[in-house]
Amino acid sequence: MELRVTESPSVHRHLEKKSVDELIGLINQEDQSVAFQIKQALPQLSQLIKAIVEKISAGGRLFYVGAGSGGRLSVLDVIELPTTYGIPKGVFNVILAGGIDRLADALEEKEDDTEEAWQKLQAANITPGDIVVGISASGTTPFVLAALNRCKQQGIATGCIVSNPDSPIAAASTFPVEVVTGPEFITGSTRMKCGTAQKMIFDMISTTTMIQLGRVEDNSMVNVALINDKITDRAVRMLMEKSGISDYGDAKHILLEHGSVKQALEYVSKSI
Repeated sequence: MELRVTESPSVHRHLEKKSVDELIGLINQEDQSVAFQIKQALPQLSQLIKAIVEKISAGGRLFYVGAGSGGRLSVLDVIELPTTYGIPKGVFNVILAGGIDRLADALEEKEDDTEEAWQKLQAANITPGDIVVGISASGTTPFVLAALNRCKQQGIATGCIVSNPDSPIAAASTFPVEVVTGPEFITGSTRMKCGTAQKMIFDMISTTTMIQLGRVEDNSMVNVALINDKITDRAVRMLMEKSGISDYGDAKHILLEHGSVKQALEYVSKSI
């Protein structure tokens, strides 16, 4: 079997003999290459995001399917979105090997399960109106590959984020994104550069999609959910800046009455 890039030996040797300063300098040096590799994949990423926006705009949903660190990182991104952008839960979703409720257990053996992901997608009533994006550093994870192949059979659009070229998962994807980050600092430890690339790409997908869906105005989170004092204070000040209301108390009253900066601004504009 051909050696995957993600499993290639680290170019750094005898790490146990290096000082803390040497180690963190070398890790930082490796990390600097990640953004450049993502830049090479921007055309692929653009096509995937446009497909996601199209599906969600038409009432569809996004499902990430993943295992290991990549799957867990997708969970961390998705759980932030209803608060940050005020979207309903269930628009962005994750099918995680072993289940999201076992997130902290790192059930790596579950990545070899070829039935669980499709069963969970069926339970979520997956349709061709949705899009499924597989997450796999290797590009070969059976949990992910089996799900994408089943989606393909059912006419469901697919995408992926992988870190090896010409992988089976990319071949099974309508919109593949291949970010080849190279050998890891610790041989085979794809929680490092691959994980960093995945986190950056999740940020790009969710943020760009939310902007395209009108959940951001100017550069502000005008649909942020008012879940605590810090966020409410930020939203009040946002409303004051955008509406011209000078009194903090008045702005807070209007904000809480209408539930979001966006709705409060609409009220204020109609009242003028």
